[in-house]
This record gives sequence, C-alpha cells and structure tokens, in this order.
Amino acid sequence: MAEPNQLTGDNSRAGDALLSGVLTTSGHRLLARVYYADTDFSGVVYHGRYLEFLERGRTDFLRLTGIHHSELADGVHGEHLVWIVRRMEIDFRGPARIDDILAIETRVEDVSGARIHMLQRISREDVLLIEAKVEAALINKEGRPRRFPKEWKELFLR
Repeated sequence: MAEPNQLTGDNSRAGDALLSGVLTTSGHRLLARVYYADTDFSGVVYHGRYLEFLERGRTDFLRLTGIHHSELADGVHGEHLVWIVRRMEIDFRGPARIDDILAIETRVEDVSGARIHMLQRISREDVLLIEAKVEAALINKEGRPRRFPKEWKELFLR
C-alpha cells in the first residue's frame, strides 16, 4: 500500500502537484535548489547537472498536463511508449552555485505529429543562466517513432 503524501496526508496525484511546479500562461515553471551533489569541486553546478534540471522541468510539465511516463510505459495508449530527446542545443550563459534557487521554465514552441520543440530556461533571481532548445519525440519499445495522440497538441499549446 502506498504511503500517504507527507505534505497533503493523501496518496493522490494532487499531492504531487506541490512538487511539480506550476503551469503558467507561457508553459511551466519549476523551482529547484542547488545541492552539494550538483556541484563540482569549485562549488559551481557541474555542466552535466543542468541536463537533469532541464529533464525535471520537462517531466513535471508533462505530469501537470496529464501525461505520465509511467502510464506510457504501462501501455495505456495501446503500446509501450517512451520519450526521447532527439536534439538539444544549450547555451551556458552563467554559473549557478550551491544553495541557489533556480527557476526552470519550459515552453512549447512547436508540435508536429511526432515531435515537440521546447524552449527551456534556467534562471536565478531573473538572471538567465541556461537556455536550451529541445526536440523530443515518442518511440515504442522497438525504437520506432509514434505520433502524439491528437488531444496532446491542445495540451501542449494551450
């Protein structure tokens, strides 16, 4: 049996929303603290960790729109599906440091039948640190691309 959510006292997805950031008029916003494990020996965030912050932003954006990785993996849409990042372009503009609170913003730029293009930004107190252009897609367990369900385009672009 699932343990109750410590923040809400229940084990529903509603309790997860407190951890998943918020949908905004332009997309999604998630706050994250920089921990010691995120930094290199100098106390600056290690460049590879930014990929993890960006992934959390995309995952929580999808979660709040009602698209859950676990349901895709369980075959809810007729077959086992997974998200992949097909392409990413990252511009490192400034460093984040231990104990900084980062805002991870995700915005959908374009959606085609099988691909989604997102713009993601990581900032600290309105100072832009990272900007990333991300192209993602859905594939099945054989690695073949799959089209998004029709209703997803509205969710992505609302």
